[in-house]
Amino acid sequence: MTNILIIDDEPDLLTVLEYNLRREGYQTQAFRNGEEGLQWALQQETPDLALLDVILPGISGVEVCYRLRANDKTRHMPIVFLSAKGNEIDRVIGFELGADDYIVKPFNIRELLLRIRAILRRGTETTAPPSDQSILVCGEIRLEKKGRQLRVNNQEVPLTTIEFNLLAALLSRQGYILSREELLHEAWGEQVTVHVRTVDVNIKRLREKLGQAGYRLETIRGIGYRMRCDALPATAHTQTA
Repeated sequence: MTNILIIDDEPDLLTVLEYNLRREGYQTQAFRNGEEGLQWALQQETPDLALLDVILPGISGVEVCYRLRANDKTRHMPIVFLSAKGNEIDRVIGFELGADDYIVKPFNIRELLLRIRAILRRGTETTAPPSDQSILVCGEIRLEKKGRQLRVNNQEVPLTTIEFNLLAALLSRQGYILSREELLHEAWGEQVTVHVRTVDVNIKRLREKLGQAGYRLETIRGIGYRMRCDALPATAHTQTA
């Protein structure tokens, strides 16, 4: 059974979230304190997804996210921020920290459930890709779709679910320009409403994770992005999302 970790210091909201998630068939573990929720995730059963309030007593949701991403056990676990802070800069910071989604309070519970379902579906899809697309190679970049593993210069690089989906979409269409709208569809799905700026934030973070191979991920101003596997380091120049 899918297990969802909830950390939020609002008791009424915790009750609503647990009720609706359990009604959808999920198992839940709820905490009102960031430290307690973090310790449970690291020391007990690894959750399939975490819902984190940003402002918490003790350590913040931001710190919880950072520690989950830094731990080998939970680094790939989808994380969704729940926050009353809805400014663009707050969202950008949330995605830069490694969140898979950022939902502003108050929110519609049905929309939240749809987003959770979409994130979990992306992370657990078992449909086998075509044999010639199960491993995507672009110069020093190697992405194994079945094992959901990225290697750059033979070094493993951890990715969030969104980053993996974006890179897979770009590598599957090497040399072609994908618009932000197309990448939104590929990474988040049709049923989730996400601002196009979120694509830029995740692309910037993905390029940083690619390190010296980041020059291959090109920004096409005003249009979108493409992966240039025929590009050479000597002719590359730094792009910004």
